[in-house]
Order: sequence, then structure tokens, then C-alpha cells
Amino acid sequence: MSKQFVAELKDRDAINSVFMVKEKALAMAKNGKPYMNLKFMDKTGEIDGKIWDNVDELDKLFQKGDFVLIHGTASVYMGKMQLVVKKISHLEEDGVELADFIPVSPVPLAEMKAELLDIVGSLTNRYLKSLMNAFLQDPGFLGAYCKAPAAKGMHHVYLGGLLEHSLSVARLVDAIVPQYKGINRDLLVVGALLHDIGKVAELSYERAFEYTDEGRLIGHISIGVEMLTERISGIPDFPRDLAMLLKHLLLSHHGQYEYGSPKRPKTVEATVLHYLDDMDSKINGISAHIAKEQIQGSRWTSHHRLYNLYFFTDNGMDEEEEANLPDEQPVNIAEKPLTEPEKQKPLKNSFGNQPFSALQNLNLFEEKG
Repeated sequence: MSKQFVAELKDRDAINSVFMVKEKALAMAKNGKPYMNLKFMDKTGEIDGKIWDNVDELDKLFQKGDFVLIHGTASVYMGKMQLVVKKISHLEEDGVELADFIPVSPVPLAEMKAELLDIVGSLTNRYLKSLMNAFLQDPGFLGAYCKAPAAKGMHHVYLGGLLEHSLSVARLVDAIVPQYKGINRDLLVVGALLHDIGKVAELSYERAFEYTDEGRLIGHISIGVEMLTERISGIPDFPRDLAMLLKHLLLSHHGQYEYGSPKRPKTVEATVLHYLDDMDSKINGISAHIAKEQIQGSRWTSHHRLYNLYFFTDNGMDEEEEANLPDEQPVNIAEKPLTEPEKQKPLKNSFGNQPFSALQNLNLFEEKG
């Protein structure tokens, strides 16, 4: 039986395929009849599901996190694809191909690890380099750091997502730092790599991505600061002020109290980290949402619950145009000759070059006799 992937399903498709159960909840219809709300997933995405008939009987057959064989129909309801399940049966893990169900970063892990080592090798502050080496030389931490997703549902929601996101923010740091004087590049890079380290313990990611007890009760920011404090304590003479600045990056990277940030950014580096982290997570999340909807051929996405928006899927450039764009020749502005009309073009009487010309008729500048 060939696998039908979520991203490929179309309206009115007959479904006979295996999916993982991400969410399961019983509900009651207005007529008093029970039904079941479900969310199924595979490596290409997630899709809502409904069971309307034989709910009590089918409820006993499977649990959240199980693999199930589904017979039913795909249908569009209120602009969103869903599965109407007619039959469902539980499957053991050894009967499925795990790689079909757990999404993985599109960037090869070996490539990301190599980039991580290059970035750490570029650090010039010996304390910060020692700190990063202390983390990376711990096989348990490194394995979790390379495997964890960056979030449960908002952005980089796949194995390796945490590392991919952290590297992306570090790259953005190196793009931003040359634009402004006085930014501590090493501090900001290490903040980019470590700002979400608490997610290795906040999330479970063996199958469906869920919050752990520690994640729900403490949260990744507090967990990350604890992990950071423990590593710093093992480095002799680590500067107290440097430790304080680094902890502030972790504590403030969500930006505002209402977004779960214990502190708001109060240094330039903390401000930069907050905005870069926010930008990278939003671009990834929105792009993934648009990519999923584009497969269905719609110019507008379905409603995005977290952003409370619909997104337009067409950016004016199709894939062929993007792949075949001609290389533009650089223009040397200093050597570009002015055309004759440009040489003779008179200045306009605008506020920008003659700010008081419009006031001449008001006699505001005449001397009084």
C-alpha cells in the first residue's frame, strides 16, 4: 500500500493510508450525538480529522501518538482540508516506516554540524569559546540539540529545527553586526546559539512533538538559564558581568512580558537578538504555512490561528523565473555619466530644497518699520 502524504491530498480524494495521531478529543454535537476531533500528521504536514459514526467503539481502538490506518475521504470544509474517517485501525510501530511520519529539517545534519563548529571556531573571546565547547563536548546535550524541533507548532517544527533556527539567527547576527558600531559580536553569536537551549528539555520529540512536564511547569527560558549557569560554573574565572549579559540575552529574547519574557531587552545585543529571533521564526512559520497551501493551488492560505491572518501565496515570481534570472551587471555609480537632460534638470521648488518658499506671500520675513 503506497503512502498518501498530507501535503498531496486533494478535495474528494479517497483515503486508504497510514497516519500518526497527533491530537484526539471527544466532543458533543448539538443533537447530543458524540463525535471525535482528530489531528493527523506525517512528515509533510498536519490535517484535521473527524469521526461522526461509531465513535464509542472506535475510541477504544487507538490513542494519541499511535499509528493508524485510515479509510475515509478528504474534503474541504470552510476553506480547510480535513479527513472524514469511516474506518480506523491501530498499527504497531514496526509495521510502518518512521521516516514517513516524523518531519526532519531539509538541511542535512552533517552540514549544520560543520557550520556550528565553524561559528564556534570563529569566536575570539576565550571565555565564550570555552563555554560553547563545554556544551558541544557533552554528547548528551549535543545529540538533543541536533535533534530537537525549535517549537511545537509555530516554526521549525521538525527534527533538527532547533539547530537550524539557532544557526540561522547566528548568520543574521553576522549580517547585522557590520552595520552598527560597538556591538559585541561574540556575545551576540553565543546568545543566538544558546537562546533556545532549554527546548531540548521543554519538548519531547520521539514521535509527535509535545511539551514535557518540565516544559509545562518551568519553560525553556528558565531551563536554559539553569543550563547556562551550570556550564559557566565549570569555567574558571568566567567574568561575572559577561555571565550576567549572556543570561540577560536568554531571559529577554521573547521581548515582552506578555510573550513569556521574564525581562525585556535592556542592552543593544539583547534588542538585536530579540528582533532577529522573532524575524527568523516568523519567516519560517509563514513560509511553511504558504508552502502547504500552495500545493492545493489556492492564492490565499487558510486562516493562520497563531498570526490571526490569511496570507497571499503569490509573490510575483514563479519557480522558473526565479531559477532563470539573468545575472545583473554591477553598476559603478561614480563612473556613470549623467545624460544631458539630467545635467540641465532644474531643482523643483519643494519643501526639501526651499523650505520657506511657500511662506513668502505671508510677509513673515519683512522687516517692520
